[in-house]
Amino acid sequence: MKITDHIKNSTSTLFSFELLPPLKGKSIQSIFDAIDPLMEFKPPFIDVTYHREEIIYKKHENGLLEKFAQRKRPGTVGICAAIMNRYKVDAVPHIICGGFSKEETENALIDLNFLGIDNILVLRGDAIKSDSAFVPHPEGHAHAYDLLLQVEKMNRGIYLDTESKDNSTHFCIGVAGYPEKHFEAPNLKTDLDYLKMKVDAGADFIVTQMFFDNQVYQDFVEKCRNKGINVPIIPGLKPITSSKQITVLPKIFHIDLPEALSEALISAKDEKSVKQIGIEWLIEQSKGLMKMGAPVLHYYTMGSAEPTYQIAKAVF
Repeated sequence: MKITDHIKNSTSTLFSFELLPPLKGKSIQSIFDAIDPLMEFKPPFIDVTYHREEIIYKKHENGLLEKFAQRKRPGTVGICAAIMNRYKVDAVPHIICGGFSKEETENALIDLNFLGIDNILVLRGDAIKSDSAFVPHPEGHAHAYDLLLQVEKMNRGIYLDTESKDNSTHFCIGVAGYPEKHFEAPNLKTDLDYLKMKVDAGADFIVTQMFFDNQVYQDFVEKCRNKGINVPIIPGLKPITSSKQITVLPKIFHIDLPEALSEALISAKDEKSVKQIGIEWLIEQSKGLMKMGAPVLHYYTMGSAEPTYQIAKAVF
């Protein structure tokens, strides 16, 4: 079922979460172990992230370096199939620009459609660690908007080499939203202009970057509605679970921590206290978002189900 239908058919706020594929070498059981506790809260869908290749350099005896692309995690398509088969819920794979040609993207979408996967989240993806900025595949897409157009064309039966309405896909397409703006956008207005372009081009729902101040989300939704962006806006949430994240999260995700939260975290006596403060903050944040009428509370688990379980137990 499409995410928009899940939302339409529900009379209350839904629970969902995002999974990080395990490192290669681990079995599918590691995924099931992360999902099993959270099924108590009846998620209608589960997101599965995609992590592109990493670049490593091998030094030869002559001193020259040879460049290798290395994938450290198993494929998202296979994980989505396993989740749907075991739990009978919808899986939402991330589809990214980075590292893929248009042909590879089309092949992945054909596989997803064959498996009966109705929803996808379209993202540009991050730069690889060896690059200072995002570099697109030479035969791929530079922007999420362009990737979105390829998916939307397939929904109309238009493939790279053929056109057939009888073979059209039916993907419900999600895109990312940034309540505190994307770090590459010059300002929030410009960022919202690009988001409106994506919605006008066929995006069906928005999932936000994490935030820790509900006013930020409320203001973002209001600005979107004023701009004519009327699709569901799903808040993305993550509990702070270590003191390291106090500086790492703002640096990596370009977000602000409220003063009350940061002061409480900094003054915590130990790591256990930091984790408890982060969980309690997100419990209150989640309750506030439910009162605001958020359609779904979407949690970034980062491979650890336990903090999200504690939050969901207190909220749902």
